[in-house]
Amino acid sequence: MLTILGFAMIATFLVLIMMKKMSPIAALVLIPAAFCVFVGKGAKLGDYVIDGVTGLAPTAAMLMFAIVYFGVMIDVGLFDPIVRGILRFCKADPMRIVVGTAVLAAIVSLDGDGSTTFMITVSAMYPLYKRLKMSLVVMTGVAAMANGVMNTLPWGGPTARAATALKVDAGDVFVPMIPALAVGLVAVIGLAYVLGVRERRRLGTLALDEVLVTEKETETVLVGAGGTGTPDSPAPGGGSGTTTGTTTGTTTTGTTTDGADDERFAALDPDRPTLRPRLYWFNALLTVALLTAMIMELLPIPVLFLLCAALALSVNFPHIPDQKARLAAHADNVLNVSGMVFAAAVFTGVLQGTGMVDHMATWMVDVIPEAMGPHMALVTGVLSLPLTYFMSNDGFYFGVLPVLAEAGAAHGVTPLEMARASLVGQPLHMSSPLVPAVYVLVGMAKVEFGDHTRFVVKWAAATCLVILGAGILFGTI
Repeated sequence: MLTILGFAMIATFLVLIMMKKMSPIAALVLIPAAFCVFVGKGAKLGDYVIDGVTGLAPTAAMLMFAIVYFGVMIDVGLFDPIVRGILRFCKADPMRIVVGTAVLAAIVSLDGDGSTTFMITVSAMYPLYKRLKMSLVVMTGVAAMANGVMNTLPWGGPTARAATALKVDAGDVFVPMIPALAVGLVAVIGLAYVLGVRERRRLGTLALDEVLVTEKETETVLVGAGGTGTPDSPAPGGGSGTTTGTTTGTTTTGTTTDGADDERFAALDPDRPTLRPRLYWFNALLTVALLTAMIMELLPIPVLFLLCAALALSVNFPHIPDQKARLAAHADNVLNVSGMVFAAAVFTGVLQGTGMVDHMATWMVDVIPEAMGPHMALVTGVLSLPLTYFMSNDGFYFGVLPVLAEAGAAHGVTPLEMARASLVGQPLHMSSPLVPAVYVLVGMAKVEFGDHTRFVVKWAAATCLVILGAGILFGTI
């Protein structure tokens, strides 16, 4: 019974947010609360929620101060050279911009933290997508998939969890998987190329100068036929802004009014009052030191961001009114993301507290035919797609993987093969509603979570299967 209710709860959540019948925060709170009452454990709802919140509180704290830190770095101009450099490299070509998004996300993912990757990637690429009227779900989808492939790095989390759960060496798990993961990354970049070509056909190509020229209330933008996107490429922003003007060729010169986006376009404004050019190298070195300390695990990540955010604010904006103004400017993002994380804590708390996760995992293992025993690595790779999407990494690697590994061991499948196969689902996992970092991605990009989900699931699943196929071909799975 709990198995059916668990899947029903997840399906209800996904359907409601994809159909935009509920906001993600409301769905993450109300749906599990209703199911908890339905299974007769409403009296324990408070305990489940507190347990979930306690587990995710460090993540929420990290995201809050990370958003403040990177928000300040954007304000003071740390990423301006990156934005302009990528723009010049991409030459205002939508295809190059989408490919650049995948490459940038993959490079930044080397720090092992998805939230940091998404904040830096969106900060750099958002102005380009908005200026050219490109589809923002393309940006979020490509960034999530690139980060998902790179999330398998030994310091990224899943590899360490798999190695710990099966008591094997993380290096022995990861190193043989490098060729298959490299194929997966190439697949993401190839997909970015295809999506970029589609955007180019929809929009055309602007000259660099046309993109950089901006007036106070009038700007040259690129629009597609009819000014709207396809189902996979919805009109960017989904905002309340309006655009008027006349079309000549592929460019439209008109008046754009969207107060929310004016703040984003300021990332390219060389005259904004928050710039601190004299402190550029201080801010750059502080950011490098922060990322280095994260990789070396000198302190817990929430503590590192808390300290660095306080230091960045104090040095760049020594006057208290200026500090308050910067905090107020980023309060919207902080509230949205941290609120989403705590709401997700209700969902995960109920899933785990009621035992739904355990029953779902046991059912998945039980339905595997006995004849599939010798192919348990392949089975594990396939199961990693839905299970890491519907569960946290901790739930899958510490709850499900050991059970699957036991079944595989009975048929001669080694723990190393099982551990490698379990990494296959990460490109899809990074867009799971249970991953806090994805809310940073869609929140900063101003994309509805349902739109992102509809767009990315099929492409991410295909990327996972490419990695699985490559792993089998190379003999590592």
